[in-house]
Amino acid sequence: MTDRSGLSRRGLLGAVAGVTAATALPAAPAWAADDPRPGAVNRPNLDRYDRQIVANLSSERALRHLEVLSEDIGPRIGGTASEKRAADYIAGQLDKFGYNTRLEPFPVADKFIAQIEDVRGILPDDLCWQAGAAPGGKLDVTVEGPVRDVGPATAPVWPADVTGAIVITDDTAAARPAFVAEAVARGAVGVILLPADLVFPRRASAFQPAGLTDAPIPVIGVAQVQKRLIREALAVVNTLPLRISTTAHRGLISNNVIGERRGRGANSPIVMVSGHYDSVIGAPGANDDGSGTVLTMELARVFSRIPTSATLRFALWGSEEQGLIGSRYHVAQLAQDQRDRYKAVFQNDMVATSWDPAITYWLLSFTGLANTATDAVRAAGVRLGYDPQMVGPVQRGASDHQSFQEVGIASANFSWRGEISPAFLEPPYHSPEDTIAKNVSLERLQVSMELIGTAAYSVARS
Repeated sequence: MTDRSGLSRRGLLGAVAGVTAATALPAAPAWAADDPRPGAVNRPNLDRYDRQIVANLSSERALRHLEVLSEDIGPRIGGTASEKRAADYIAGQLDKFGYNTRLEPFPVADKFIAQIEDVRGILPDDLCWQAGAAPGGKLDVTVEGPVRDVGPATAPVWPADVTGAIVITDDTAAARPAFVAEAVARGAVGVILLPADLVFPRRASAFQPAGLTDAPIPVIGVAQVQKRLIREALAVVNTLPLRISTTAHRGLISNNVIGERRGRGANSPIVMVSGHYDSVIGAPGANDDGSGTVLTMELARVFSRIPTSATLRFALWGSEEQGLIGSRYHVAQLAQDQRDRYKAVFQNDMVATSWDPAITYWLLSFTGLANTATDAVRAAGVRLGYDPQMVGPVQRGASDHQSFQEVGIASANFSWRGEISPAFLEPPYHSPEDTIAKNVSLERLQVSMELIGTAAYSVARS
């Protein structure tokens, strides 16, 4: 049953504009319980409890959830209707698995979002064309016009006539107000600000341009890959007409989604598996953190059939990308007697990237110290043959485990990343290219589910 907390559940809507279905999906992995896992140095040595978990996990089921989240819904910006559709979908699945499910609402800041439409179908359609809108630009408006590239905002080269055009420029925050004012004076109907390229493997994300006040035209900030594709198109066509729309989302409420199955006794210990289901503007969020979300959902399905003495909680956090807002809100509501019951929180953030260099499975602790969660996953890694690929615990916050560790609850974040450091993330990170086709490995997802599933079960039954 679901506690709807006075909130209505809206049905899952169709595809969001600008997000298209992936053209190619990763192949589902297939291995027997005692087979070596991909990339593992050692053969597995599973106990009978591990086998209960790994025999029932399905990356194909997880993939179906991920298709809904990252393709049908697309970017899930905290507090917007897209995030709410995702929350309703997740809660509906937890309902079906038999959990006592509830939405936990909390307020979040306004969002300003843009959508780019290619009038002639010249730009690639296999990535998201959502962008950020300037709060100080014209909002809730749609404009259309040919693109004119004027180079850097600090020294633009204006064509003879930009009347009715959408101007693109290499953005500099200091030059932004004067540049936009000049574009308006010359008759432009919109401005697209292009970010500076970051050092590989980083790529700049879409952004909400600040520093403007009451500009009479829409001003939007795109991602590095969108910048490249627009300029590549301009190099081969005589004209590139675009349509840009801006929308202000105000008075927003985000939601955590929490499913619970009570253990034995009123004060049974609590074991939690979690991820965050929101994404940044312009990113479909397939790996960040659709992967952690569907891992949590698939483990919830498997654990629904396995009795444990501990209380099980499966949590998907809203508005993580805005500063861990959802998990911090949740932890703030926990009375001390509830906090004292937690044995471990297993947070999963970016667990399935297909980026080849992401060969290290990081155990990330906000304190840098080992705890029940890191110990359990380390032990699971030994049993599954992955101990040599595991690094940590390493001190790092920046995901929802931090909210729990700040109040003394054993928690950690688990993630596939490059071996140089936990900051060595894949190029599609926070990008329009964070799609299933471009950034998800079902093999890594399956291994992640096995690691967390067997670790959580070992804690839940102890």
